Amino acid sequence: MFGKKKKTKFNSHIDTLIGTNTQIKGDISFTGGLRIDGRIDGNVIAEDEEHSTLVLSNAGQINGTIQVANVIINGIVSGPIMATKYLELQSNAQIHGDVYYEVIEVQLGASVDGKMIRGDRKIQTNHTPALVSAAPDHNPENKDDA
Repeated sequence: MFGKKKKTKFNSHIDTLIGTNTQIKGDISFTGGLRIDGRIDGNVIAEDEEHSTLVLSNAGQINGTIQVANVIINGIVSGPIMATKYLELQSNAQIHGDVYYEVIEVQLGASVDGKMIRGDRKIQTNHTPALVSAAPDHNPENKDDA
């Protein structure tokens, strides 16, 4: 009566389950909903970035890049996460990598060992410094500039 009913921000339907005793070495590309209870050594990328959902249970582990619209993590991730719409880090989540998100929910106990970057930014695989020649020359010895 007084409280609002929590409205799901995305489609929570799960189409595919990777079980607890399953280990996959290689990249996974999917559409719809994917729940991982096992271990993935590779990237997990959704082909449909508008409506895709990834759920990683407390028994699950991913060693690679995650690029999915809606991500719910309660396990271990070693690699960057790009959640283009919604990211939920539940209490057992352990993230070792940068996190890119639009909307985030973090529960008590979750940990992130990396940068947390809000907005529609892409993962930068190579860090190139800004061009020095683009800035005007500044000579501290020249007192006429003051």
